[in-house]
Amino acid sequence: MTTTEGLVPITRDYLARYYDKYPLPPIPDGVTALSARLRALSAELAAASPFSPEEEHLKQEASGVPAHKIDENMWKNREQMEEILFLLNKSRRPVALQQKSTPEDAEIVSTLDDCETKLKEMLKKLEQFQLKNADNVFNTVMTYMPQDFRGTLIRQQRERSERNKQAEVDAVVSAGGSIHDRYALLWKQQMDRRVQLAQLGSATGVYKTLVRYLVGVPQVLLDFIRQINDANGPMEVQRERYGPALYTLTKLVLAVRLYLHLSLARYGQKKIGKDDIAVLQQAVVIYTEEFGKFTTFIGEVFVNAPFFISAEDAGADSRKNDEYRETIIPAGKTHEVILSVEAVNSYIAWDFSLQQGALSTLLCAGLGDCSSVCVFRVTVGGFLHEGTN
Repeated sequence: MTTTEGLVPITRDYLARYYDKYPLPPIPDGVTALSARLRALSAELAAASPFSPEEEHLKQEASGVPAHKIDENMWKNREQMEEILFLLNKSRRPVALQQKSTPEDAEIVSTLDDCETKLKEMLKKLEQFQLKNADNVFNTVMTYMPQDFRGTLIRQQRERSERNKQAEVDAVVSAGGSIHDRYALLWKQQMDRRVQLAQLGSATGVYKTLVRYLVGVPQVLLDFIRQINDANGPMEVQRERYGPALYTLTKLVLAVRLYLHLSLARYGQKKIGKDDIAVLQQAVVIYTEEFGKFTTFIGEVFVNAPFFISAEDAGADSRKNDEYRETIIPAGKTHEVILSVEAVNSYIAWDFSLQQGALSTLLCAGLGDCSSVCVFRVTVGGFLHEGTN
Protein backbone atom coordinates (compact mmCIF):
# COMPACT_ATOMS: atom_id res chain seq x y z
CA MET A 1 0.00 0.00 0.00
CA THR A 2 1.52 3.32 -1.10
CA THR A 3 1.47 5.98 1.61
CA THR A 4 -0.67 9.09 1.16
CA GLU A 5 0.51 10.88 4.28
CA GLY A 6 0.62 14.61 3.75
CA LEU A 7 -1.09 14.40 0.36
CA VAL A 8 -4.36 15.83 -0.94
CA PRO A 9 -6.24 15.25 -4.22
CA ILE A 10 -5.07 17.10 -7.31
CA THR A 11 -6.53 20.58 -7.76
CA ARG A 12 -7.63 22.32 -10.96
CA ASP A 13 -4.93 24.98 -10.71
CA TYR A 14 -2.15 22.45 -10.16
CA LEU A 15 -3.39 20.23 -12.99
CA ALA A 16 -3.56 23.24 -15.31
CA ARG A 17 0.10 24.00 -14.57
CA TYR A 18 0.96 20.36 -15.25
CA TYR A 19 -0.81 20.44 -18.61
CA ASP A 20 1.06 23.62 -19.53
CA LYS A 21 4.07 21.34 -20.01
CA TYR A 22 2.15 19.23 -22.56
CA PRO A 23 0.67 21.45 -25.29
CA LEU A 24 -1.37 19.47 -27.81
CA PRO A 25 -0.13 19.85 -31.40
CA PRO A 26 -2.87 21.70 -33.32
CA ILE A 27 -5.27 19.87 -35.59
CA PRO A 28 -4.68 20.84 -39.28
CA ASP A 29 -6.77 23.79 -40.38
CA GLY A 30 -8.23 21.78 -43.23
CA VAL A 31 -10.12 19.39 -40.94
CA THR A 32 -12.99 21.78 -40.29
CA ALA A 33 -13.22 22.61 -44.00
CA LEU A 34 -13.34 18.89 -44.87
CA SER A 35 -16.24 18.36 -42.45
CA ALA A 36 -18.11 21.28 -44.01
CA ARG A 37 -17.41 19.98 -47.54
CA LEU A 38 -18.76 16.51 -46.71
CA ARG A 39 -21.91 18.00 -45.18
CA ALA A 40 -22.40 20.09 -48.31
CA LEU A 41 -22.01 17.02 -50.55
CA SER A 42 -24.52 15.23 -48.36
CA ALA A 43 -27.03 18.05 -48.75
CA GLU A 44 -26.69 17.81 -52.54
CA LEU A 45 -27.67 14.13 -52.41
CA ALA A 46 -31.09 15.11 -51.09
CA ALA A 47 -31.91 16.15 -54.67
CA ALA A 48 -31.55 12.53 -55.78
CA SER A 49 -33.83 11.29 -52.99
CA PRO A 50 -35.33 13.01 -49.93
CA PHE A 51 -33.80 12.12 -46.57
CA SER A 52 -35.44 9.36 -44.56
CA PRO A 53 -36.06 9.95 -40.82
CA GLU A 54 -32.88 7.99 -40.03
CA GLU A 55 -30.87 10.06 -42.50
CA GLU A 56 -32.33 13.27 -41.13
CA HIS A 57 -31.15 12.20 -37.68
CA LEU A 58 -27.64 11.56 -39.03
CA LYS A 59 -27.68 15.00 -40.63
CA GLN A 60 -28.70 16.68 -37.38
CA GLU A 61 -26.02 14.82 -35.42
CA ALA A 62 -23.32 15.74 -37.93
CA SER A 63 -24.34 19.40 -37.72
CA GLY A 64 -24.69 19.45 -33.94
CA VAL A 65 -22.32 20.10 -31.05
CA PRO A 66 -20.29 17.11 -29.81
CA ALA A 67 -20.58 15.92 -26.23
CA HIS A 68 -18.47 17.76 -23.65
CA LYS A 69 -16.85 14.81 -21.89
CA ILE A 70 -13.65 13.45 -23.42
CA ASP A 71 -14.48 9.82 -22.77
CA GLU A 72 -17.98 10.24 -24.21
CA ASN A 73 -16.40 11.57 -27.39
CA MET A 74 -14.06 8.59 -27.45
CA TRP A 75 -17.03 6.23 -27.33
CA LYS A 76 -18.82 8.29 -30.00
CA ASN A 77 -15.80 8.06 -32.32
CA ARG A 78 -15.57 4.33 -31.73
CA GLU A 79 -19.26 3.92 -32.51
CA GLN A 80 -18.97 5.94 -35.73
CA MET A 81 -15.98 3.91 -36.91
CA GLU A 82 -17.98 0.72 -36.45
CA GLU A 83 -20.95 2.22 -38.27
CA ILE A 84 -18.73 3.25 -41.19
CA LEU A 85 -17.11 -0.19 -41.33
CA PHE A 86 -20.59 -1.70 -41.41
CA LEU A 87 -21.35 0.43 -44.48
CA LEU A 88 -18.03 -0.51 -46.10
CA ASN A 89 -18.56 -4.24 -45.68
CA LYS A 90 -18.31 -5.68 -49.20
CA SER A 91 -21.54 -7.65 -48.89
CA ARG A 92 -23.48 -4.46 -48.11
CA ARG A 93 -22.14 -2.31 -50.94
CA PRO A 94 -24.31 -1.54 -53.96
CA VAL A 95 -24.42 -4.34 -56.53
CA ALA A 96 -22.56 -2.26 -59.11
CA LEU A 97 -19.64 -1.87 -56.69
CA GLN A 98 -19.70 -5.54 -55.72
CA GLN A 99 -19.50 -6.50 -59.40
CA LYS A 100 -17.16 -3.65 -60.37
CA SER A 101 -19.36 -3.09 -63.39
CA THR A 102 -17.25 -0.27 -64.84
CA PRO A 103 -13.66 0.99 -64.51
CA GLU A 104 -15.06 3.89 -62.47
CA ASP A 105 -16.77 1.43 -60.11
CA ALA A 106 -13.51 -0.50 -59.71
CA GLU A 107 -11.66 2.70 -58.84
CA ILE A 108 -14.25 3.60 -56.21
CA VAL A 109 -14.01 0.09 -54.76
CA SER A 110 -10.25 0.47 -54.42
CA THR A 111 -10.71 3.75 -52.56
CA LEU A 112 -13.36 2.28 -50.26
CA ASP A 113 -11.12 -0.70 -49.51
CA ASP A 114 -8.32 1.67 -48.53
CA CYS A 115 -10.67 3.59 -46.24
CA GLU A 116 -11.86 0.34 -44.67
CA THR A 117 -8.31 -0.79 -43.89
CA LYS A 118 -7.37 2.50 -42.22
CA LEU A 119 -10.51 2.61 -40.09
CA LYS A 120 -10.12 -1.00 -38.95
CA GLU A 121 -6.60 -0.26 -37.76
CA MET A 122 -7.70 2.89 -35.95
CA LEU A 123 -10.66 1.13 -34.32
CA LYS A 124 -8.38 -1.55 -32.92
CA LYS A 125 -5.99 1.07 -31.52
CA LEU A 126 -8.88 2.92 -29.87
CA GLU A 127 -10.20 -0.26 -28.24
CA GLN A 128 -6.74 -0.99 -26.82
CA PHE A 129 -6.40 2.62 -25.64
CA GLN A 130 -9.68 2.46 -23.72
CA LEU A 131 -8.85 -0.87 -22.07
CA LYS A 132 -5.41 0.36 -21.03
CA ASN A 133 -6.78 3.64 -19.71
CA ALA A 134 -9.43 1.88 -17.59
CA ASP A 135 -6.85 -0.50 -16.13
CA ASN A 136 -4.46 2.37 -15.34
CA VAL A 137 -7.10 4.27 -13.37
CA PHE A 138 -8.23 1.21 -11.43
CA ASN A 139 -4.70 0.01 -10.67
CA THR A 140 -3.68 3.48 -9.48
CA VAL A 141 -6.61 3.58 -7.09
CA MET A 142 -5.78 0.08 -5.84
CA THR A 143 -2.17 1.12 -5.16
CA TYR A 144 -3.45 3.27 -2.30
CA MET A 145 -5.88 0.69 -0.91
CA PRO A 146 -4.94 -1.57 2.01
CA GLN A 147 -3.38 -4.72 0.58
CA ASP A 148 -5.62 -7.13 2.48
CA PHE A 149 -9.11 -8.53 2.06
CA ARG A 150 -10.48 -5.02 1.49
CA GLY A 151 -8.46 -4.69 -1.69
CA THR A 152 -9.43 -8.23 -2.64
CA LEU A 153 -13.07 -7.34 -2.09
CA ILE A 154 -12.96 -4.39 -4.46
CA ARG A 155 -11.13 -6.40 -7.12
CA GLN A 156 -13.71 -9.18 -6.87
CA GLN A 157 -16.52 -6.64 -7.08
CA ARG A 158 -14.99 -5.11 -10.21
CA GLU A 159 -14.44 -8.50 -11.88
CA ARG A 160 -17.99 -9.57 -11.17
CA SER A 161 -19.33 -6.24 -12.36
CA GLU A 162 -17.37 -6.46 -15.63
CA ARG A 163 -18.63 -10.00 -16.26
CA ASN A 164 -22.19 -8.80 -15.76
CA LYS A 165 -21.62 -5.88 -18.10
CA GLN A 166 -20.25 -8.15 -20.83
CA ALA A 167 -23.25 -10.43 -20.42
CA GLU A 168 -25.53 -7.42 -20.96
CA VAL A 169 -23.69 -6.53 -24.17
CA ASP A 170 -23.85 -10.13 -25.40
CA ALA A 171 -27.59 -10.17 -24.74
CA VAL A 172 -28.12 -7.04 -26.85
CA VAL A 173 -26.12 -8.53 -29.73
CA SER A 174 -27.97 -11.88 -29.49
CA ALA A 175 -31.31 -10.07 -29.59
CA GLY A 176 -30.34 -8.40 -32.87
CA GLY A 177 -29.55 -5.00 -31.40
CA SER A 178 -27.99 -2.38 -33.63
CA ILE A 179 -24.52 -0.92 -33.32
CA HIS A 180 -26.11 2.17 -31.77
CA ASP A 181 -28.01 0.02 -29.24
CA ARG A 182 -24.77 -1.65 -28.20
CA TYR A 183 -22.91 1.63 -27.79
CA ALA A 184 -25.77 3.22 -25.88
CA LEU A 185 -25.39 0.35 -23.42
CA LEU A 186 -21.59 0.63 -23.37
CA TRP A 187 -21.80 4.32 -22.49
CA LYS A 188 -24.38 3.62 -19.78
CA GLN A 189 -22.00 1.03 -18.35
CA GLN A 190 -19.18 3.56 -18.41
CA MET A 191 -21.33 5.94 -16.39
CA ASP A 192 -22.11 3.09 -13.97
CA ARG A 193 -18.37 2.67 -13.42
CA ARG A 194 -18.17 6.34 -12.49
CA VAL A 195 -21.01 5.90 -10.03
CA GLN A 196 -19.14 3.00 -8.43
CA LEU A 197 -16.06 5.17 -7.99
CA ALA A 198 -18.19 7.92 -6.47
CA GLN A 199 -19.78 5.38 -4.12
CA LEU A 200 -16.35 4.25 -2.97
CA GLY A 201 -15.29 7.84 -2.39
CA SER A 202 -18.50 8.80 -0.59
CA ALA A 203 -18.75 5.51 1.30
CA THR A 204 -22.16 4.60 -0.09
CA GLY A 205 -23.72 1.66 -1.82
CA VAL A 206 -21.87 -1.61 -1.86
CA TYR A 207 -18.76 -0.01 -0.37
CA LYS A 208 -20.45 1.60 2.63
CA THR A 209 -19.39 -0.95 5.22
CA LEU A 210 -16.00 -1.48 3.63
CA VAL A 211 -14.75 2.08 3.90
CA ARG A 212 -16.71 3.48 6.84
CA TYR A 213 -16.97 0.59 9.28
CA LEU A 214 -13.38 -0.58 8.82
CA VAL A 215 -10.19 1.38 9.28
CA GLY A 216 -7.36 1.68 6.77
CA VAL A 217 -8.65 3.34 3.60
CA PRO A 218 -6.82 6.66 3.10
CA GLN A 219 -9.12 9.67 3.23
CA VAL A 220 -7.14 11.35 0.45
CA LEU A 221 -8.06 8.46 -1.85
CA LEU A 222 -11.73 8.74 -0.95
CA ASP A 223 -11.65 12.50 -1.56
CA PHE A 224 -10.03 12.03 -4.95
CA ILE A 225 -12.40 9.42 -6.34
CA ARG A 226 -15.40 11.27 -4.94
CA GLN A 227 -14.54 14.44 -6.85
CA ILE A 228 -13.25 12.79 -10.04
CA ASN A 229 -16.73 12.92 -11.56
CA ASP A 230 -17.59 16.50 -10.59
CA ALA A 231 -18.63 18.65 -13.54
CA ASN A 232 -16.33 21.44 -12.34
CA GLY A 233 -13.67 19.21 -10.80
CA PRO A 234 -10.04 18.75 -11.87
CA MET A 235 -11.01 16.67 -14.91
CA GLU A 236 -12.69 19.75 -16.38
CA VAL A 237 -9.18 21.08 -17.02
CA GLN A 238 -8.60 18.16 -19.39
CA ARG A 239 -11.78 19.00 -21.29
CA GLU A 240 -10.89 22.68 -21.59
CA ARG A 241 -7.33 21.98 -22.67
CA TYR A 242 -7.72 19.00 -25.01
CA GLY A 243 -11.44 18.81 -25.72
CA PRO A 244 -11.66 21.23 -28.70
CA ALA A 245 -9.28 19.16 -30.86
CA LEU A 246 -11.25 16.00 -30.09
CA TYR A 247 -14.56 17.73 -30.84
CA THR A 248 -13.20 18.69 -34.27
CA LEU A 249 -12.34 15.05 -35.02
CA THR A 250 -15.72 13.89 -33.77
CA LYS A 251 -17.47 16.23 -36.20
CA LEU A 252 -15.27 14.94 -39.03
CA VAL A 253 -16.08 11.27 -38.45
CA LEU A 254 -19.79 12.11 -38.19
CA ALA A 255 -19.58 13.92 -41.54
CA VAL A 256 -17.77 10.95 -43.10
CA ARG A 257 -20.46 8.55 -41.96
CA LEU A 258 -23.27 10.83 -43.15
CA TYR A 259 -21.85 11.25 -46.63
CA LEU A 260 -20.91 7.59 -47.03
CA HIS A 261 -24.35 6.44 -45.91
CA LEU A 262 -26.16 8.78 -48.30
CA SER A 263 -23.88 8.22 -51.30
CA LEU A 264 -24.02 4.42 -51.10
CA ALA A 265 -27.78 4.41 -50.53
CA ARG A 266 -28.25 6.51 -53.72
CA TYR A 267 -25.52 4.94 -55.83
CA GLY A 268 -28.04 3.57 -58.31
CA GLN A 269 -29.45 7.04 -58.86
CA LYS A 270 -26.27 9.09 -58.61
CA LYS A 271 -22.80 7.57 -58.77
CA ILE A 272 -20.02 9.01 -56.65
CA GLY A 273 -18.00 11.53 -58.64
CA LYS A 274 -14.23 11.33 -58.90
CA ASP A 275 -13.73 14.57 -57.00
CA ASP A 276 -16.22 13.52 -54.32
CA ILE A 277 -14.57 10.16 -53.62
CA ALA A 278 -11.26 12.00 -53.37
CA VAL A 279 -12.72 14.25 -50.67
CA LEU A 280 -13.97 11.18 -48.78
CA GLN A 281 -10.60 9.46 -49.00
CA GLN A 282 -8.77 12.58 -47.86
CA ALA A 283 -11.13 12.91 -44.91
CA VAL A 284 -10.56 9.30 -43.79
CA VAL A 285 -6.78 9.60 -44.16
CA ILE A 286 -6.59 12.81 -42.14
CA TYR A 287 -9.08 11.56 -39.56
CA THR A 288 -7.25 8.31 -38.84
CA GLU A 289 -3.86 10.03 -38.75
CA GLU A 290 -4.98 12.83 -36.43
CA PHE A 291 -7.10 10.61 -34.19
CA GLY A 292 -4.18 8.21 -33.84
CA LYS A 293 -1.89 11.10 -32.84
CA PHE A 294 -4.48 12.37 -30.38
CA THR A 295 -4.96 9.04 -28.58
CA THR A 296 -1.20 8.49 -28.35
CA PHE A 297 -0.65 12.00 -26.95
CA ILE A 298 -3.54 11.83 -24.49
CA GLY A 299 -2.53 8.37 -23.33
CA GLU A 300 0.98 9.54 -22.44
CA VAL A 301 -0.20 12.74 -20.75
CA PHE A 302 -2.97 11.13 -18.70
CA VAL A 303 -0.96 8.13 -17.51
CA ASN A 304 1.72 10.46 -16.09
CA ALA A 305 -0.69 13.01 -14.61
CA PRO A 306 -0.49 13.31 -10.80
CA PHE A 307 -3.49 12.15 -8.78
CA PHE A 308 -2.23 13.46 -5.44
CA ILE A 309 -0.03 16.39 -4.43
CA SER A 310 1.30 17.73 -1.16
CA ALA A 311 -1.02 19.80 0.97
CA GLU A 312 1.52 22.66 0.73
CA ASP A 313 1.33 22.61 -3.09
CA ALA A 314 -2.45 22.56 -2.98
CA GLY A 315 -2.73 25.18 -0.25
CA ALA A 316 -4.90 22.86 1.80
CA ASP A 317 -4.64 20.60 4.82
CA SER A 318 -4.65 16.84 4.44
CA ARG A 319 -7.18 14.91 6.50
CA LYS A 320 -7.05 11.56 8.16
CA ASN A 321 -9.72 8.93 7.86
CA ASP A 322 -11.33 8.34 11.24
CA GLU A 323 -14.69 7.20 9.90
CA TYR A 324 -14.70 3.79 11.52
CA ARG A 325 -16.10 2.17 14.63
CA GLU A 326 -14.21 0.21 17.24
CA THR A 327 -15.98 -1.90 19.84
CA ILE A 328 -14.42 -3.74 22.79
CA ILE A 329 -16.25 -7.03 23.47
CA PRO A 330 -15.74 -8.57 26.92
CA ALA A 331 -14.78 -12.26 27.03
CA GLY A 332 -17.78 -14.56 26.78
CA LYS A 333 -20.09 -11.82 25.54
CA THR A 334 -21.83 -11.60 22.18
CA HIS A 335 -21.81 -8.43 20.13
CA GLU A 336 -24.37 -8.05 17.34
CA VAL A 337 -24.10 -5.68 14.42
CA ILE A 338 -26.96 -5.24 11.94
CA LEU A 339 -25.91 -3.78 8.60
CA SER A 340 -28.27 -2.64 5.87
CA VAL A 341 -27.12 -2.93 2.28
CA GLU A 342 -28.43 -1.11 -0.75
CA ALA A 343 -28.15 -3.75 -3.47
CA VAL A 344 -28.78 -7.45 -3.91
CA ASN A 345 -25.61 -9.57 -3.65
CA SER A 346 -23.68 -6.80 -1.94
CA TYR A 347 -20.51 -7.74 -0.08
CA ILE A 348 -20.05 -7.26 3.66
CA ALA A 349 -16.48 -7.34 5.03
CA TRP A 350 -15.40 -7.68 8.65
CA ASP A 351 -12.40 -8.29 10.85
CA PHE A 352 -11.76 -8.56 14.60
CA SER A 353 -8.88 -9.43 16.88
CA LEU A 354 -8.19 -10.78 20.38
CA GLN A 355 -6.16 -8.55 22.70
CA GLN A 356 -4.22 -9.95 25.66
CA GLY A 357 -2.20 -7.25 27.31
CA ALA A 358 0.01 -5.71 24.63
CA LEU A 359 -0.57 -8.67 22.30
CA SER A 360 -3.13 -8.30 19.54
CA THR A 361 -3.98 -11.27 17.34
CA LEU A 362 -6.16 -11.12 14.25
CA LEU A 363 -8.78 -13.82 14.67
CA CYS A 364 -10.92 -13.41 11.61
CA ALA A 365 -11.12 -11.45 8.42
CA GLY A 366 -13.61 -12.24 5.71
CA LEU A 367 -16.35 -11.20 3.41
CA GLY A 368 -19.69 -12.58 2.32
CA ASP A 369 -22.70 -12.00 0.11
CA CYS A 370 -25.83 -10.36 1.49
CA SER A 371 -29.24 -9.79 -0.04
CA SER A 372 -30.86 -7.12 2.12
CA VAL A 373 -29.78 -7.15 5.79
CA CYS A 374 -26.78 -8.99 7.26
CA VAL A 375 -26.36 -9.88 10.92
CA PHE A 376 -22.98 -10.95 12.33
CA ARG A 377 -22.61 -12.29 15.89
CA VAL A 378 -19.20 -12.55 17.51
CA THR A 379 -18.44 -14.26 20.83
CA VAL A 380 -14.86 -13.56 21.84
CA GLY A 381 -14.63 -16.04 24.73
CA GLY A 382 -15.61 -19.13 22.73
CA PHE A 383 -14.55 -17.62 19.40
CA LEU A 384 -17.93 -17.96 17.72
CA HIS A 385 -18.81 -15.90 14.69
CA GLU A 386 -21.72 -16.35 12.35
CA GLY A 387 -23.28 -14.45 9.48
CA THR A 388 -26.87 -14.42 8.28
CA ASN A 389 -28.64 -12.67 5.45
